[in-house]
Amino acid sequence: MSAPSVRIQESEAAEEGGSQAVKAQQRLREWILAGDLPGGSRIAELALVERLGMSRTPIRAALMRLGQEGLLEALSSGGYAVRTFSEREVADAIELRGTLEGLAARLAAERGVRPAVLKQATECLDQIDLLLRQGALDDDSFSAYVRLNGQFHKLLSGMADSAVLAREIERASSLPFASASGFVGVQAHNPDARDMLMVAQHQHRQVLDAIAQREAGRAEALMREHSRLARHNLGLVMQNPQQGGMPGVQLIRTQKNTPLSQR
Repeated sequence: MSAPSVRIQESEAAEEGGSQAVKAQQRLREWILAGDLPGGSRIAELALVERLGMSRTPIRAALMRLGQEGLLEALSSGGYAVRTFSEREVADAIELRGTLEGLAARLAAERGVRPAVLKQATECLDQIDLLLRQGALDDDSFSAYVRLNGQFHKLLSGMADSAVLAREIERASSLPFASASGFVGVQAHNPDARDMLMVAQHQHRQVLDAIAQREAGRAEALMREHSRLARHNLGLVMQNPQQGGMPGVQLIRTQKNTPLSQR
């Protein structure tokens, strides 16, 4: 067999292995968030080989990636276990994302944003307005909102024209429950869901206006305030975890109010 043929086969094998790893990662994430793999449970590679019908190589890659996401933790004895999170850890992750997005909004206002990008963000918000005007929101409407909300936040991240900051926002948003839409699903089971989304949409508009007007301090403050809606939804979830309607809520440990002197 010629050298080029060998390289082609090796490339195809690597691509196939990468595809299998992505599939394994997606399936394992679904099982973790659905509670099929409970918090604290150890992940057995051999059991996954049988359950997923894959070799150990893509499964190991998937486990490593989920470890980087924060859903799994490496054990000192080897292997991985499903992580659990304190309420404070989740709140800190949300705060981190809000801080970084606030910085992005400030830099965007200071540096200026191309009209075409502002128009794209405005059109995204226009689509959200159409959804919210429909009245009661069903599962499809919420799914559409999550997609558009994520799109707007991604556009805002890019407005700062900073590859470093965009990368850090993406990293912070990949932390469990910290993404811009991490707790939006909670509102599907909340009678005030539409009102909450209207508040969030008003903040979206205000942030975009502040950026367009080159009001850096206002843009940053608004974006920081916007992240507090996710903190509010976290509180709703922890008040009634069984009815939160949110995948993965069983991984969050309720934090009791303990005096500082006793911690």
